[in-house]
Amino acid sequence: MLNIIFMGTPEFAVPTLEALLNWDGCQVVAVVTAPDKPAGRGRQLQGSAVKAAAEAHGLPVLQPTNLKDPEFQAELKGYGADLQVVVAFRMLPEAVWNMPPLGSINVHASLLPQYRGAAPINWALIHGDTQTGVTSFFLRHEIDTGNLIYQDAVDIAPEDDFGSLYEKLQAAGAKLALRSVQAIAAGEAPSIPQPELPELRPAPKLTKETGRLDPTRHSAPALTNLVRGLAPFPTAFLQLPDGRTLKVFRAQPFSDEEASGPDMGGAGQWHTDGRNYLRLQTTDGLLDLLDVQLEGKKRLPIQDFLRGFDVKLLA
Repeated sequence: MLNIIFMGTPEFAVPTLEALLNWDGCQVVAVVTAPDKPAGRGRQLQGSAVKAAAEAHGLPVLQPTNLKDPEFQAELKGYGADLQVVVAFRMLPEAVWNMPPLGSINVHASLLPQYRGAAPINWALIHGDTQTGVTSFFLRHEIDTGNLIYQDAVDIAPEDDFGSLYEKLQAAGAKLALRSVQAIAAGEAPSIPQPELPELRPAPKLTKETGRLDPTRHSAPALTNLVRGLAPFPTAFLQLPDGRTLKVFRAQPFSDEEASGPDMGGAGQWHTDGRNYLRLQTTDGLLDLLDVQLEGKKRLPIQDFLRGFDVKLLA
């Protein structure tokens, strides 16, 4: 039986932890997760989703602030793990990922080597991809570059946004992780160098500016994909003429051929009947806003939003 240390923080990692706990070929001897952080209006300290799952199963939980701390590393080594499984955690120092006899494996939410980095799900949607997937691999020095174990492709539906694709990849990642651990336990796990591709798309950490919708620089399809890639969180947004922020949760290109003539105005021009639609001229076509939230207000379908909004402010 394999002794495993599991490392992860967000909800994305929980199904993988549960899958390992439900397999009788291994024993999760401890869980490593992020320190508690202030959350909510009261800024009360709150543990991670992985911490909650681990405590529900009575597992020891380690929450180091510094992974290079000798005391933490000594405690980690004391669990005598054969293998470490890492899902949505932070970068590990070599002394940690190289500690177990069988090393450490990671499950990443893309088909590596594409979308190495912190936000692979978001960037696959932002680029308008129709397929992504999950990858298991052995950790090494450079982030997300280790030898591949398995990959499973996952289709991206036109209606998928970050929230729905997150759920698909979360489930796929748990199955892949278990299959990978089982192969390692049987001594049958592949270890294949990642292919060299002519073009690699990175997946850097998102910033607030990532979500800014700029109709003077991008087309309606491109802005639609940006909305999909950031919904329902952290959410794409527009700056209204009066300075207020309008979050956009759903949008689509408006395909009416009559909406492409010169009389539609330049990029950044608003179009609305004040009741049923709100559209924005882009560098190529109109962006039809479907689901929005004005700062300080509730999220609303566009018809409900327009009932309480003075469209004269868009002039």
